[in-house]
Amino acid sequence: MIARATTGDQYLLGVGKADITGPVVELNFMGYASLGQIGTGLRQRLYSRAFIIGSVTNPKDRFVYLVIDTAMGDTAIRYGILQGLANLGSGYSMYNQSNVAVTGTHQHSGPGAWLNYLLPQVTSLGFSKQSYQAIVDGSVLSIQRAHQSLAPGTLSYADTNITDANINRSLYAYLQNPAEERAKYDATVDTTLTMLRFKRASDGLNTGVLCWHSVHGTSMLENNTHVTGDNKGVSSYLFEEAMKSDQSAAPGFVAAFSQSSVGDTSPNVLGTWCDATGAQCDFEHSTCGGTTQDCHGHGPEYQKLDLGVASCYEIGRRVYAGAKTLYDNFDSQATAITDPSVRFYHFFNDMQWYSFPLPNGTVVQTCPAAMGRSFAGGTTDGPGAFDFVQGDNSSMAQNPFWTVVSDLLTTPTQEQVDCQYPKPILLDVGQMHEPYDWTPNIVDIQSFRVGQLIMIISPSEATTMTGRRWKAAVAEAATSKSIVTSTPKVVLGGPANTYAHYATTPEEYNVQRYEGASTLYGQWESYAYIHLSTSSIGYLAAGAGQPAQGTLPPNNVNNSLSFIAGVVYDNPHLFTSFGDVLTQPKASYSIGDVVSASFVGANPRNNLRLEGTFAAVQQQVNGNWATVRDDHDWHLEYTWVRDDSLLGSSHVVISWETESYTTAGTYRIVYNGDAKAPITGKISAFTGTSSTFTVS
Repeated sequence: MIARATTGDQYLLGVGKADITGPVVELNFMGYASLGQIGTGLRQRLYSRAFIIGSVTNPKDRFVYLVIDTAMGDTAIRYGILQGLANLGSGYSMYNQSNVAVTGTHQHSGPGAWLNYLLPQVTSLGFSKQSYQAIVDGSVLSIQRAHQSLAPGTLSYADTNITDANINRSLYAYLQNPAEERAKYDATVDTTLTMLRFKRASDGLNTGVLCWHSVHGTSMLENNTHVTGDNKGVSSYLFEEAMKSDQSAAPGFVAAFSQSSVGDTSPNVLGTWCDATGAQCDFEHSTCGGTTQDCHGHGPEYQKLDLGVASCYEIGRRVYAGAKTLYDNFDSQATAITDPSVRFYHFFNDMQWYSFPLPNGTVVQTCPAAMGRSFAGGTTDGPGAFDFVQGDNSSMAQNPFWTVVSDLLTTPTQEQVDCQYPKPILLDVGQMHEPYDWTPNIVDIQSFRVGQLIMIISPSEATTMTGRRWKAAVAEAATSKSIVTSTPKVVLGGPANTYAHYATTPEEYNVQRYEGASTLYGQWESYAYIHLSTSSIGYLAAGAGQPAQGTLPPNNVNNSLSFIAGVVYDNPHLFTSFGDVLTQPKASYSIGDVVSASFVGANPRNNLRLEGTFAAVQQQVNGNWATVRDDHDWHLEYTWVRDDSLLGSSHVVISWETESYTTAGTYRIVYNGDAKAPITGKISAFTGTSSTFTVS
């Protein structure tokens, strides 16, 4: 018999959530690396969700697991969070380099320009302090709130399978793994959702759930320009909304859906198709007529042609539905966390020429970071440009032009070419250091343990089989070294702490699809991660110390380039004032209609309104106006439009897609803005309010 959720040791538990939404307009999005994907508004605010687990007897034995609605964890962001925690004083001194994990949900529809290294800064035109600071400050605030909520409680976990929310977008590469290994698994992607439930001891209420599930945050398409948390943002939103009326949940319940073995997953579950012909894309290379641009993955609602909005909501809903069913039946199938020890470790490892033994004893090495040609081919979630394709492991360039361009940046040494083989190197980023490092060579190696639950914190996007091998190896090491007192449960979270792109198996690497081309440190990278985790497993033993820190990576916050123009000034249209209504809503609507109003606007970069809202729907209740929708609601969309750059005029459109659960009544739309005055630069807040309308 397995232990059930009604038993288990007590831990010090805390949860917290805070807004991290950066500039929603005039800034390139992070994820697709598409120059044209510049923000024009907001569909859903972004959040940091913090979970603290600690020992009830030793205050220093605790860790923080952050799930932030960004494309990935990052070195600069993590440095900023650690400094922010240090600035809070001695009461937060137990949070440090060793025990804070910063994981990203991997959404591709949020503001960019906050990463530490040059390569991802290229399409965002450099670094934005405003974008960076929003993430750092909100993450720190979420940890503060989790810290302030710390109380004794119990933990338990359970699994469920969600089979309709992800597929393998690089199936050709996955099939290169040994047949006998693939035969151990029912699916070509990891369909498991693992839920860790936080239950407060004082009143028996649940304060949060931390879930791990693997699906790319690419439901919102490359041409979407409204900020969202993508499908994981939807899952969290739906779960947290449901908990507001659930008697088992404490007020302020936090639900996070951490990314896991995401590398080769896709939410576009209907497969890949050629736009022009309707035929399926080429299986090996994901091309149509020899190029990638026409090959796209289809989400479940792709036919709506809405930039992925409906598909995103549906994938998020499917994951939420599976998680909610598990939650509702949790006590009948969950395993309690036992063993009161809470452990963690963290160190930095330089992946340049790192030598280590494989499980069979053969000594191999990793390489300085490099991107292969198929990196530029993109994926079926977001195809690349020019004439790059996936599955290019040829030493002969498809177009010699790119060899010349690559060599202008840096020419790989023969040692690097040999080390990265069979990857044809497009960008030798690990050996490009001007004007500062293009990509990390130093990565974070980190793991947490509470009782028999071990959390691997991955700096890379692990593919399905990489994740399976990694978790199995850590479980075996934990058992053989008697780290745990019962059968270990191992989960993997990432991309975290720094962004080291992908981690494929050597078999997948050899065919050099996008994921293999983006496996920075050569074909043995995934085994290096496994070796570093298993050889460090002793640090997770009760009473163990910490490893040597290793060489710190650079912090490029204060020396990053930026070509991002600031807000010069705002002016209203002639004969109007800020907040004036340009287009009123109709007098009445039916449930299911879209209500919209437009206002004389100002640039939302003047004030991010963190923990607040740009848009609101208010309902008349007993003669008073109550806000019933705001920026955190999926179905309320805020769009900003620049009308005249010289005059500084703009307008805002707020659209409410009334939901099936909308209550009949009288409503109005409210717009909150902030205008920057010419000459003085003074920023002043204003509010616009529409006329009333009814919904029935």
